[in-house]
Amino acid sequence: MKASNQLWKEQLREKMPENLAREIDIFETEIALRKQGKLDERLFAETRLRRGTYGQRYDNGQRNDGRKVQQLNFPSGRLTKGPNTMWDAPGMQRIKIPAGGLNAVQLETVAELAEEYSDGIAHVTTRQDFQLHFVHIDNTPNLMRRLAAANITTREACGNSVRNVTACPYAGVCQDESFDVTPYARALSRFLLGHPDCQNFGRKFKPAFSGCSQHACGLTALHDLGLIATKRQNPETGREAIGFEMYVGGGLGAVPYQAKLFSSFVPPDELLPLAQAIARVFARYGEKKNRNRARLKFLIQDLGIEKFRELVFEERKQLPFDPRWTEYIEQALESAEAPSRSPGDLPELVTIEAGERGKEKFNNWLKCNTRPQRQPGYVTVTVALPLGDITANQLRSLADIVRRFTRETIRSTVEQNFAIRWVSKTDLPELYRALDAVGLGDAGSGALVDIAACPGTDTCKLGISSSRGLAAELRKRVSEKSFQSDEAVQKLHIKISGCFNSCGQHHVADLGFYGVSRKIAGYAVPHFQVVLGGEWEHNGSSYGLPVVAVPSKNIPQVVSRLTDRFVSDRRSGESFKDFIKRSGKTALKTMLEDLTRPASGDRSFFSDWGDPREYSLGDMGVGECAGEVVSPLDFGLARAERELFEAQLEFEKGEAEQAAKRALAAMITAAKALVQLENPNIGDDHDRIVSEFRSRYYDTQKFFDPFAGGKFANYLFDAYATSAQSHTSESSRYLLDEAQLFIDAAHSCSNRLETPVTV
Repeated sequence: MKASNQLWKEQLREKMPENLAREIDIFETEIALRKQGKLDERLFAETRLRRGTYGQRYDNGQRNDGRKVQQLNFPSGRLTKGPNTMWDAPGMQRIKIPAGGLNAVQLETVAELAEEYSDGIAHVTTRQDFQLHFVHIDNTPNLMRRLAAANITTREACGNSVRNVTACPYAGVCQDESFDVTPYARALSRFLLGHPDCQNFGRKFKPAFSGCSQHACGLTALHDLGLIATKRQNPETGREAIGFEMYVGGGLGAVPYQAKLFSSFVPPDELLPLAQAIARVFARYGEKKNRNRARLKFLIQDLGIEKFRELVFEERKQLPFDPRWTEYIEQALESAEAPSRSPGDLPELVTIEAGERGKEKFNNWLKCNTRPQRQPGYVTVTVALPLGDITANQLRSLADIVRRFTRETIRSTVEQNFAIRWVSKTDLPELYRALDAVGLGDAGSGALVDIAACPGTDTCKLGISSSRGLAAELRKRVSEKSFQSDEAVQKLHIKISGCFNSCGQHHVADLGFYGVSRKIAGYAVPHFQVVLGGEWEHNGSSYGLPVVAVPSKNIPQVVSRLTDRFVSDRRSGESFKDFIKRSGKTALKTMLEDLTRPASGDRSFFSDWGDPREYSLGDMGVGECAGEVVSPLDFGLARAERELFEAQLEFEKGEAEQAAKRALAAMITAAKALVQLENPNIGDDHDRIVSEFRSRYYDTQKFFDPFAGGKFANYLFDAYATSAQSHTSESSRYLLDEAQLFIDAAHSCSNRLETPVTV
C-alpha cells in the first residue's frame, strides 16, 4: 500500500495544483497519525468529512466481497490494537462537481476510480456530486490525487463547510433564462473553496444558482444561499443590467425552511463579497454547540431577516478589497461553451432498428429526453440514470459519446441524471443509437418514472426504510404504463428519502415519501410517511406535509390510487398540488386508510423492498397479523397521531394559532405515553409530563435516536418553553413538522423498548 501511494504521489505531482497536492499529503499523514492513536478521532472525523470521506452502513456485517467485517462503523468506531491498526470496512467518497460541469477526461477518471477502488458504480447525487461506495480509507489519498490531476477536488464535499455550488444544468442554453449563471457559479465555488472565512461553521452551507424563477433546475428556495438571475433597467444610464435575486436561509432536513429574500438585485461585482460577508456572519453568530440548530436557517429565524441583513451589510462595509471578487468572474466568463457540430434539423426519415418497437422507444426518448436550446438547431439531451447509478464502462462510453458529438459539454443534474449540451438536431438518431447501445437510452427524463432516491438503508447509517428498493419497485411498475398514462400524471415527480432528513428531497415532490418505523403485532415494520402538496417547479417553491404512514409494501398502491384519483377528479387545468389542497387532508387520509394495514397473514410486510430479511427477531410463526395485542403505549401514540392530524386540519383552515397548540398537545400526548411505561399514575399535568419525560427519557438517553441523539426531544422542550408565544403561519408550519418528527421518534423509542408479542 505504501509503495503504491508513493508511486501515485510522484507520478501525479506535476499534474496536480500545488495547494491540492499539499492538502492530500497532509490528509495521508493524518490517516497515519490516527492509526497510531496520535490524532483524536473527533478531530479526525471532521478533517476526513471535509475531504468528502464518509462512513458507511453494513446491516448484515458483510463487505461487498462477502467477507465478515469486525468494524461496521468505518471509520469512526473502535480501532484494533497494535502498531499496524487500520479500519476493516470501506466507506463512501463524495466528489464535488461545481455546477455539475464535466469533461470526457473527468468522466473517464471517475470510471477508473469506481472500477479500481469501489464496486464499479458511480452514483450521481441530488446536488450534482458523484459518490463512490465501498472505498477503503487507505485508498482515499491516491483517489484524491488522481481526481486532482483531472482538476476535480473532494475538498469540503462534506463536513461543516461550503458544500458543492450547484447550478441549473441548462444554464447558457435555456430558452427561459435571464442570462447564463455558469461563470458566476464557478467563480463563487472557486472563491469560497478553502476560504478562511468559511472554516468555522457550526454546520454545512449550500449555495445554488438558477437562471430563472419558474423552473426547478436550481432549487434555490431550499438552499442556504440561493441566487436567481434577473435583469433591470439602470435608472442612470437607461441600459439593462444583469444581477441576482439573493435568497438566504433555505433548507430541507427534518424540518424544511423556505429561503427568504435578502436582496432583489445584487450586481455581479457584489456577488462574491456579499457571499463572503454572509459566511462571516454565519461563522460568528451561528450556533456551534447544538448541531440541531446550527444551520443558517435557524440563525435567520432567531435574528429575523431584517437584523440578519443589517449584520451582513455592516460586515460587507468592513471587508478589505479583494481583487478576486472580480478576477474570478472575469476568468470564468472567458470559458464560454461552443458547439463542435453545425446546427441542423432532425432528419425527416429516421431509421431506427428493431422495427415498430424501436421507433416507439426512440419517439418516447425524443419527447422526454431532448430539450430545445435557445440556440437554433441545437438541443440538450438528458441521459436518464435509474437510481442515479452509472457503471464504469457506461461512463467510459459516455465520455466517447460526448467527444464524438460535442465539445465535451456535459453536466450532472439535481435529478441524478446527465445533460449533454450543444447536440445538433441532425445528430439525434445517431446519438440515441450510441446511448442505447450501452444501456443509456432510457426515456422518461423528468417524468413520473424518473424517481429520485437517497442511498437509504443500502449504505447510509441514518436509513430507516429502503428508499432505493422502493424507488426500483416503483420505477418498474410505473415504466410499464408511463407513456400510456395521462400526460398530467406523466409529469409528476416522485422523491424518496430513507429517513426524515430529506436527502431525496421528498418535501418538494408531488408524491414524496420518507422512511419511518411502526409496529405490527409488536414487531418493527418498515413504513414510509406519505408527503403531499409539495411543488418541484419555481425552484422548489412550496413544501408538502405528511398525510399518513403506510407500510413500505403498500406504497406502490398509494401511488396508483392517488394518480388514478387525480385523473378522474381533477378540474380543468388543475395541478396536482392544487388537487391535493382542494381534496384536503381528511379526504386524503380516508382514501389511504386501508393501506395503513397489511393484508392478513402476509409476512412480506415484515421485510423491505430489495431486502429479504425480516425486520422482526426470530421466527414469528403463522398468523401474527390476524390479531394484535395493543399496549397502552400503542394507544397513546395512536392518540398523538390523531391529535397531530387534527392540528394539520386546523392549519389547512388557516388557523395557525390553534394548529400550533394542537401540535404541542400531540407531542405531550406522545411523551406521556412513554412516561406511563414507568409511571402509570403520571396524570395530565403538562409540567409534570414534560419534566418526567426529560428525567426518564432524555437525561437517561433512552429516547435518543442512534444518529440524531436528543434532537427530537428538544423539539418538545423548545415548543413547551415558548408555548405562551403567538404563532404565524410559518412558525406553526415548522411546529407541525417538528411534532411529526417527535411522534415518529416516540414510535422508534417504543420499538427499542418493547419486546415483540406473538399472538
